[in-house]
Amino acid sequence: MQGKLTRLLIFTIFIWPCIIGAQNLLPPIYNYRVFEYNAAGQNWGLSVSEKGELFSANDKGLLYFNGEEWVLNKLPNSTIIRSVYADGQRIYTGSYEEFGYWEKDETGLLNYTSLTHLIQDHTFTNEEFWQIIPFENKIVFRSFSTIYIYEDDQITIFNPEQVITNIAVQNNQLIVASKSNGLFELQDNKMVSLPSFDEFQNATIISIESFKNGLLIGTQLKGCFVYQDGNYVGFDKEINELLKRDQLNKILSVSKNEIAFGTIKNGIYLYNTSTKSIKNLNRGTGLQNNTVLSMARFHNQFWAGLENGLDRIGVNSPITYYTDYSGILGTTHDIAQNESTTYLGSNTGIYLLNKESLSFVEGSQGHVWDLETIENNILAGHNTATFKIEGNNINRVSSISGGYEFAKVPESNNTYLQGTYTGVAKFVKSDNQWSVSEISGISFPVKQLCFEDAHTLWVAHSYKGLYRFKLDENLEKVIESKEFGPSDIPNNYQVKLYQIKNQIILQSDGQWFKYDPIVGEIDAFEEFVSYSGKSLIYADGDNFWFIDNKPDKELVYTDLKGKTIYIAKSQLNERLVPDMERIIKQTDSTYLLTLSDGFAKINLTQLEKSLTNAITETPELTHFQDTEKRYSVTDTIFDVPNRHANDITLQVASPSLVNPRYYYELSGEVTRSSYSEDGELTFQNLPHGLYELKVSTVSMDNKKSRPKILAFEIAPPWYLTKWSLLFYLLLLISTIFIVRWYNRRKLKRKHEALKVKLQHEQDERVAQLEKEKLEKEIKGKQNELARTTMSVAKKNELILELKDLMVLNKDAFSNKQRYRSLTKKLDSSINEDEDWKQFEVNFKELHNDFFENLLRQYPRLTPKDLKLCAYLKMNLSTKEIAPLMAITVRGVEIHRYRLRKKLGIDSSQNLSNFLIKFK
Repeated sequence: MQGKLTRLLIFTIFIWPCIIGAQNLLPPIYNYRVFEYNAAGQNWGLSVSEKGELFSANDKGLLYFNGEEWVLNKLPNSTIIRSVYADGQRIYTGSYEEFGYWEKDETGLLNYTSLTHLIQDHTFTNEEFWQIIPFENKIVFRSFSTIYIYEDDQITIFNPEQVITNIAVQNNQLIVASKSNGLFELQDNKMVSLPSFDEFQNATIISIESFKNGLLIGTQLKGCFVYQDGNYVGFDKEINELLKRDQLNKILSVSKNEIAFGTIKNGIYLYNTSTKSIKNLNRGTGLQNNTVLSMARFHNQFWAGLENGLDRIGVNSPITYYTDYSGILGTTHDIAQNESTTYLGSNTGIYLLNKESLSFVEGSQGHVWDLETIENNILAGHNTATFKIEGNNINRVSSISGGYEFAKVPESNNTYLQGTYTGVAKFVKSDNQWSVSEISGISFPVKQLCFEDAHTLWVAHSYKGLYRFKLDENLEKVIESKEFGPSDIPNNYQVKLYQIKNQIILQSDGQWFKYDPIVGEIDAFEEFVSYSGKSLIYADGDNFWFIDNKPDKELVYTDLKGKTIYIAKSQLNERLVPDMERIIKQTDSTYLLTLSDGFAKINLTQLEKSLTNAITETPELTHFQDTEKRYSVTDTIFDVPNRHANDITLQVASPSLVNPRYYYELSGEVTRSSYSEDGELTFQNLPHGLYELKVSTVSMDNKKSRPKILAFEIAPPWYLTKWSLLFYLLLLISTIFIVRWYNRRKLKRKHEALKVKLQHEQDERVAQLEKEKLEKEIKGKQNELARTTMSVAKKNELILELKDLMVLNKDAFSNKQRYRSLTKKLDSSINEDEDWKQFEVNFKELHNDFFENLLRQYPRLTPKDLKLCAYLKMNLSTKEIAPLMAITVRGVEIHRYRLRKKLGIDSSQNLSNFLIKFK
C-alpha cells in the first residue's frame, strides 16, 4: 500500500506537471472515425478537389466526403486503393495492377473507368500504384518499379530499372527519387542524375515538397534536406532530430511559413519556418492515431489520413485550443490573468498557464468556482475556502466555503464583497494582508452580487430570489432589504445579475431589465433587447460576450456599436460547459474561453479578418431522391410521381467549410423554413403541386450565402391527373346526357302513366257513368217492373173484386147468359200466363241468372215456386202477390210455407230477405 502511495506521489509531483506542461495551444482538430465514414481504417492517399471535396484512397475503395456525407466507392475487383488525385471532374486512383479515373454521373454518383486497357505489350509484375501527380497536361502514375504517363488517351511507360520511392515536379521537370541512389530528372525517357549527396546513400526518400524555389526532401530515417541551386543542405536540426526519431512519412506545406511533417510514430509536427516553433499533434493532443499515411491541404486546413481514421486540422486558425485528453485538468470553470501568467480554475484545482504550458498548483485540489485579479493578487473562490495564489503556491485567505464572485465596494480602494455558500463575505486588504468577515442578515447562497452605490447591494440567490439590501456604514449588516417577486420580474428563479455602466442589469426568463433608482422600479433594458434569450458571460463596458441559452449555444461578441461576431458551437467542437461559460480578456484582441476539457484562445482581430475574407459559398446539391428513384442533380426541376412523393430527401453540402449550417425556405403548396445542421432535408407527405426550395449556407458568423434555388413538382395522384380529369369530364358529360335521357324517359313514362291514369280515370268515369246509367236504367226498370207488377196486381185485384161482387150479386142478374159472359170476360181479363211472361222478361233483365241459380241450388222448385220467389225478391207482400197468382192471400201464405220448407229456411229467418240477397 505504501508503495502505491509513493508511486502516486511521484506521478503527482513530477509526471503530472510534465504531461500538462508539454502541451501547446493547438489548432482545431476534427476527428472522423471509422464508424462515421463506414470504411477501413487505413487511408493511404488523400486529394482535395477545387470545391473542397475529399477523396481518400482507402483499404476498401475510394472514400468520398462532400462536407456532409461519406460515400464509399468500390473498384470492380474490390482491391485496395493506394493513391488518389482529383483533377477537375476526374478523380484518378491507383491500386494493385490497376489504375483509372472516376467521374460523377448525372445523379452525383461516382463511376469508374479503367485506363489499363490502353497499355499494350506490357504485363504488370505485382505492381501497386502508390502515387499520382499532375505533370504539364499529363497524369503520372507511379509504382515502385515503373512510371506510367497518361496523355490524350495514350499511356507511355518508363521503366528506370530501379526502385522508385517518390516523384515530384520542379521547374517543369519530373523529379524521380530512387531508393539509395538519390534524385533524377526524367528527360526524354531517360533518367538524368541530379547532383549526388552522400546522405542519400542507403537512405529512402519518401516525400518531396516544393520549398523556397527548391525542394524539401524527406527521408525515412535521416530527416529532411533542402535542395536549392544544385546544393543540398540539412534542415533545421531540432525538427530533424524529431523526424529521425519518429520516422518521417509525409511532408506537406500548409501555409506560407508552416510545414506539416507526418510521421509513423508520433503524429504530425507543425513547423514554422519563420519562428522555428514546433507544435506536435499526436494521439495525446487530438489526433486519432500517431501513424500518418497521407496528407492533403485545402485553403486554411489540411487533412491527415491515418492508420485508423481521418482528421482535419485548421491552419492559422483564429481559435486555438488547449485540450486535456488525460482528464487530469477536468472542466475549466474560470480563468484569471496576472501580468504574463494565466491561471485556470477547474473542478480538480488550480493550474498555471505560462508560455502556453500548464502546471498544477499544489494544494488546490477541489472545485474552483472563481478566479479574480484583485489588488494585484489572484484570489480563488474554492469549494472549501478562498485562497490567494502566489506563483505556484496558494495561501488561505478565508475559511468560508464556496467562494463565487467578488464585487468591489464603490468609493473604496481596498474593500470587496464575495458571494459564498452561506451568504456574503467582506474582504478588506491592509498592509498586503486580507481580513475577512461575514455580513449579518444574509444567510443563503449568493452566486452573483453588485453594487448600486456604496451601501446598496444587489444579490442573486443561487437558485431562487433577487434582493436589494441596504448595508450599514461599516458594511457589517443589513439594515433594510427588499425581495423582488413575480410582480417585478417574470420569474425569480435563476435570476442573473450584472452591473453595466453604473446600471443594475438583470435577466429573468431570458428577458433583460434594468433598475431605475429614481422611481424604484424595474423596467425593460432596451440596449439588450436584441439579445433576449442570451446570457451575458463577459462585459467590460465596451466589449460584450453573450451565449445563447438555446441548444445551439451560439457565442456572440458585440461592442453594441455595429460590430457583431458569431461563433457557432460546432466551431468550438461543442465543448462549452452549459451555464458555466466564462471569458477573460487576455489582451485587446485575445480572449480565453473555458471549455469542458480545457480552454480556447480566441484572437478576435484574426477572427474578424478571417470572417471578412471568408466567402460563404452557395451550397451544391449532391443528391435528390424520392422513395424509389435518385434524380439527376443537373435537372432544373424535379418531376416526382405522387406515389413516390411521401418521402423526398435531398442533400446539400458546402465542402469548403467546416461544420457549416444551412438555412432553407420552401414555398409552394406548403411553406416552411428552418435550419439544418447536416444539410440533409427531408420532406414528407407534401401535397401535390409546384415547389421552390432555397438553401443557403450559414457561416460561423451567421452570414447566409447566395441561395441555391431548385424546384420540384409533385404530380397529382392518379385520380387528379389530366387523363383522370378528362375521364371525369367525359363521365360528367355522359352523366349529364344519361340524366337528361333518364329524365326525359322518366318524364315520358310519367306522361304516359298520366295519360293512362287519365284514360283510366276517364274509363272509370265513363264506366261509372255507364254504371250509374245502368243502375238508373235498372232502377227505372225495377220501378217500371214494380209499377207494372203493381198495376197488374191492382188490375187483377180489381177484377177479382168485381168477380166476387158479381158472384155475390149473381141473383141480381136476370140474364144468366150475360152473367156467365161477364164472368168469363173477367176470368179472361186475369191472364196469369201473359202477365207472368211479361213479368218474367222484365225480371230477367234485372236478375239475369236468378232462376237458374235458384234451380241449380234448389232443383225441386216448381214454376209456381219460382213465381213466388220472383215476387218475394221484388219484396212484394202476401196481399200484393195473391192477385198476381190469382189466388187468395191464404193460398199465398200456404205457398210461402211450402216454399220455406223447400228452401230449408226456418221460421226465424225472413223469406223475402233471403231471396232479396240471393244472387
